This record gives sequence, structure tokens and C-alpha cells, in this order.
Amino acid sequence: MSPRRLVGIPRFVIHQHQTPDGVHWDFMMQEGHRLLTWRLPVRPEHIDNQAIETEMIFDHPLRFLTYEGPVQNQTGNVQIVDRGTYTLLKRDGSHFLMELAGDILRGRFHIIHHSLNDWIFQRVVE
Repeated sequence: MSPRRLVGIPRFVIHQHQTPDGVHWDFMMQEGHRLLTWRLPVRPEHIDNQAIETEMIFDHPLRFLTYEGPVQNQTGNVQIVDRGTYTLLKRDGSHFLMELAGDILRGRFHIIHHSLNDWIFQRVVE
């Protein structure tokens, strides 16, 4: 997997996060000088047009676009499993519509705020 460094084009990354309690995947998309982050319960290869419930977690620093290894406070290890660029097609506060150009995730995806801390991540089928 080669890192994409296209100036001015926002990037995304998906980390597999192995913790003492199990594994999940963190989807991070660049917004300015931070990474908006959602915790996904499924690996990127299994994301299809089904709505996947996810949780927005704290923003991460941009260094996580390329970081792999141990995570602070002994909360496990992260490994990059997908990365690429994206085009934000629409943002309406609680709704993101984007075109992802990753090694695994390619095409249009929604992230929609569903309730309190719950969000939906879904491939858009046209």
C-alpha cells in the first residue's frame, strides 16, 4: 500500500485497532489539521450497501494518516488497512456524503448522524 500525498486533496485512513477487548476499525478523514474519527465494527472489505452502526470518537492528529504501532495508555496497536483520498460532495452538519478513492473503499459513502452518539456508515448504491 503506497501512501498518497496529493497536495490539497483531503485524505482518509482506516486503522485496524487491536485492543485487549478485541478488534475494531477506525475510519479517519482529514478535516483541516485534524482527523474526524468513527469506530467501525467491521473490516473495510465487508462494507457494502448495508447500514453499519458506528460511533464518532475523539479527533486524532494528522500523524495517524501514516502511523502504525502501539497506542498510548496501553490501548492496543493500530495497523493501516486502507488509505486514500476523498472528495466531500455534501456536508450538512450531521450528514457527510463523500467519494472515497482508497485501496479497498472506493465509491460514494454516507456518514449520517442517527442519534445521540450513534452514526450510520453506508456505501451509496446507485
